[in-house]
Amino acid sequence: MPVTAFPQSTGTLLLQGGAGLIDAVIEWPTGSIQRDAVAVICHPHPLHGGTMTNKVVTTTAHALRDLGCTTLRFNFRGVGRSQGEHDDGRGEGDDVVSICGWIRQARPGVTLILAGFSFGAFVSMTRAAEIHPQQLISIAPPVGRWNLSEFREPDCRWLVLQPDADEVVDPSGVYDWVAQRRPPPTVVRFAETSHFFHGRLLALREAIAQFVEAGLPPLA
Repeated sequence: MPVTAFPQSTGTLLLQGGAGLIDAVIEWPTGSIQRDAVAVICHPHPLHGGTMTNKVVTTTAHALRDLGCTTLRFNFRGVGRSQGEHDDGRGEGDDVVSICGWIRQARPGVTLILAGFSFGAFVSMTRAAEIHPQQLISIAPPVGRWNLSEFREPDCRWLVLQPDADEVVDPSGVYDWVAQRRPPPTVVRFAETSHFFHGRLLALREAIAQFVEAGLPPLA
């Protein structure tokens, strides 16, 4: 059965999505550093092996929990225990909207952070204007690979992290596209780094933490 109340401890859970149940995991920060903030993190393309256990996704979650945020990772439709079938980003976006709506209902007033890697960046950033998170993190957004003609600018702090040696996404296309945004997001470039940040996950973690901390609520 899907969970309705927000879990008060780390663990797996099933949420209700548009195509059935969504396989997810909630992770609370350990130790004394805690804030009234929840981060939802979207994984890369499910038809190319992307899941919520992807290293970039889990690294992002670690960076945010170190700052005192609770994190929610989940599998897109058709992955793991998540029901339904891949929907080319449309149904997946609906599920992100649903998850964020559930968080806000269960945790009124919470600071919401929305993050995504690759396909997950596309899904999250194209629905950010509807969700209205306080912060948006887009890692290697697949500009040029997915239709962004109807993209609406998010009204929040926005961080884009892009590898310069990306073999999946054209870095120059990403830089050109983000330069046209108004206001433009903060961009962090990773020299000599591949799409999956091999050997640079610690640097990714540090860059995320440095940006996000300034927009977080006080420690509880």
